[in-house]
Amino acid sequence: MKLSCVLLLGLLAASTSLAEPWSPEPWLADLEQMRQAFDTKYANRDWLIREREFDLAAMFERNATRLRDAGSDAEARVILDRMVQRIGDGHVALVWPSVKATTATAPSDLCTRLGYDANQSSQGLGPALSGFRRVGNESDPFPAGTIDVQGTRVGVLRISIFLPHGTPQLCRSALTELNIRTDQSCDEHCADSILTRAYDKLTNSLQDQVRALQAAGAKQLLVDITSNGGGSEWAEAAARVISPRPLQSARWGFVRGEHWAKQWRDLANELRNAAETASASERAQLLAWASEADTARQQAEKSCTGQPDCEWLGRAGFATGLVGNARAGSFDGKPWGVHVFSPAQYPYRDSVWRGPVMVLVDDRTGSAAEEFASLLQDNHTAIVVGGRTAGAGCGYTNGGMPTTLPNSRVTLRLPDCVRFNVDGSNAVNGVIPDVVVGMRAQDGTKFKAKLVETKLPDASRLAEKQMATR
Repeated sequence: MKLSCVLLLGLLAASTSLAEPWSPEPWLADLEQMRQAFDTKYANRDWLIREREFDLAAMFERNATRLRDAGSDAEARVILDRMVQRIGDGHVALVWPSVKATTATAPSDLCTRLGYDANQSSQGLGPALSGFRRVGNESDPFPAGTIDVQGTRVGVLRISIFLPHGTPQLCRSALTELNIRTDQSCDEHCADSILTRAYDKLTNSLQDQVRALQAAGAKQLLVDITSNGGGSEWAEAAARVISPRPLQSARWGFVRGEHWAKQWRDLANELRNAAETASASERAQLLAWASEADTARQQAEKSCTGQPDCEWLGRAGFATGLVGNARAGSFDGKPWGVHVFSPAQYPYRDSVWRGPVMVLVDDRTGSAAEEFASLLQDNHTAIVVGGRTAGAGCGYTNGGMPTTLPNSRVTLRLPDCVRFNVDGSNAVNGVIPDVVVGMRAQDGTKFKAKLVETKLPDASRLAEKQMATR
């Protein structure tokens, strides 16, 4: 026994001495891959360098040194995570591979499997505001009520997320109408049909709730999108429901390269195919739009490598497509309409609300929620009140251009598009409120509501004045 122990200790010592030391080289290769991605795929690169005054090259040098001084994979991962956090762009993310538990079972409920989850929705600040009187049910997709601000009845409308996924009941209603069982399998076509029906219900619910607030005597509207992290392009349709006047969408920028070249090429082909069976007048317009898509494709195919005077981004169209402003119903019955004006895919109506509007935001308002707020602000149809928004800006189109790093297998996601505000600035700067409230997202609901109440009279007066000058 004694000899065996000595032998065992010797073997352990030998195996320890033979173990290879940790090497930073694979992680340095990942860092280099990240640098190349930022140089070729990152839509906000110029904003980061010029407006944020961020030394991107120096950042990569510093983190290369830190990786060389690290001693484990865990330390290396922390270095990359902190680097991304420091950039401060809500759409720059590292998605680390996860290990799925072998015992995990998929939920039997179809809506749950498709990502519908009530935890994505919240009541917002409305119920905490003094004198709040609920309108409709608490379980509505858009909880609402009224308050009084210096003698004016104000409707308070909560939008938690610009997606139907925060309201599972929308999915369940769609299943019933489509005669789909909740326990059955569902392919991509099935999921799309459910999603389309859910969006229709979401749109109608928003319009019904606005009408309910009008019936309750509301003369002004406060739309609460605090802690709303975004959603989808449905935000453009929602804004048109809320706005008392027509809206012009933000101008659009995109990363040059094959990702966007393909999107513009596909769009031009779609429009030319539609022109083949269109009327003479529509054919001319479709071909004109196809020509615009061709010009945008040429921009996407142009490389700026080694050309210091070349603009980093291509520019064409609007956040809604090639058309930035169209009345609701303009493209009804035209399958190609959604290709030029994205809100055409939803059954919305313009200006369901016709009075003064305020939009409540905070530092967790991001992405599509910022698009909603800035669209109304830039068109002078709403007063934005609250804190400066998160600054997530535009995100990923058609899946974006993810980069999988060779060593860690982590996926780097970078935004490939830009929305430009009416003053020409990049929307990733965030929305600056017209009336600033000194609150933080992590503050308690009652305290935030108290701070908001002190500023609502100012916002209400500005909204009334804005309405009078339209």
